[in-house]
Amino acid sequence: MKISTEEWRRQLENELKNNILGFWMEHTLDEAHGGFAGEIDNQMNVIADAEKSLVLNARILWTFASAYRLYGTSEYLAMAERAYDYLMQHFTDTEYGGLFWMVDARGVPSQPKKQIYGQAFAIYALAEFYHATGRADALQQAVDLFHIVEKHGYDPIYKGYIEALSREWQGTDNLSLSSKDMNEKKSMNTHLHVLEGYTGLYRVWKSEELKSKLAELIETMLDHIIDADGKHFYLFLDEEWHVKSQSISYGHDIEGSWLLVEAAEVLGDEALLQRVRKVAVSMAEAVLAEGIAEDGGIWNEADGSGHIDKSRDWWPQAEAVVGFYNAYQLTHETRFLEAAENAWIFTDRYIVDHKLGEWYWGVDEALQPLAREPKVSAWKCPYHNSRACFEMIGRLTLHPTIKETK
Repeated sequence: MKISTEEWRRQLENELKNNILGFWMEHTLDEAHGGFAGEIDNQMNVIADAEKSLVLNARILWTFASAYRLYGTSEYLAMAERAYDYLMQHFTDTEYGGLFWMVDARGVPSQPKKQIYGQAFAIYALAEFYHATGRADALQQAVDLFHIVEKHGYDPIYKGYIEALSREWQGTDNLSLSSKDMNEKKSMNTHLHVLEGYTGLYRVWKSEELKSKLAELIETMLDHIIDADGKHFYLFLDEEWHVKSQSISYGHDIEGSWLLVEAAEVLGDEALLQRVRKVAVSMAEAVLAEGIAEDGGIWNEADGSGHIDKSRDWWPQAEAVVGFYNAYQLTHETRFLEAAENAWIFTDRYIVDHKLGEWYWGVDEALQPLAREPKVSAWKCPYHNSRACFEMIGRLTLHPTIKETK
């Protein structure tokens, strides 16, 4: 090991408490209009008129609910409650149900469509808030959203979930999450995060209906969204699961490898868990073989011609730490432990902003920060990096490295 378990855990907890959580508490509150700033650039300038996204606000809620559940600190609870109140007051569609995709800087709906990805993150966050506080209203909101997603977003013919619907839950041609995504009916990304949300909800609400839907979703991902070799996710698909993109997202592959294991473990289906563990290891192997630079960082994307995006964004680095450590726990193979350590060392050296706080969006091929990318935005949230810390602190505490337990 390059780092002892004790030292690694200390570094992670320091990063979590003093850099990530501290940054969001100190710099992101919108005192003028409530909630949190919609965007802060890399030089720490607040973009006053920026829209506020459902993703950002749900992820803030999840992060600080998790922090409060683990540490019981009143400041973390206050942040979680602020995020919860803002979501309920400004994102909730009291007429048609569900949550809006975007509101403007003052909290007025600006993009009222119903993105299933966004509903899934709200379920994830609300379930965690209930887990941390026991607030029955939060659990009820999560359960209601689950039923809404199943009613409107589920495909009863081919299974899985469509990308988006109109505010009124009617069909829409505006399906994509962002300008970077294809405008297709189904995507890996939405299914991965519905899986995540349903896993979080099933932890705290042992519904037979939810259990059945979670099991089906795991099987759907294994059967349709992971390639035949069990190495990579297909990113975009049509309604009938015809593949529409050949690009590879290494960050999603390594993230999905451990989220699938977590889902099967929470579900408690041993046969499905064995199937998922095998796929998780093969996906981690593929990322290790194809997607890691010599310095330990993980590249963003590739296709059949090779790497098409050699930047190293913040979130794949965070997911690589957990995903490789998860593969190490499954196999006891030190190559995965070394990959997890290398991912953390790379992240601490190049991705963590040790001067202004939080993490850079990423670095370029020359390992220079992507200075034009924001520190806070609709997509730049405290969830991937805080979750990596939460996960690793827990795993290193409960399951230290094999070397140190022999």
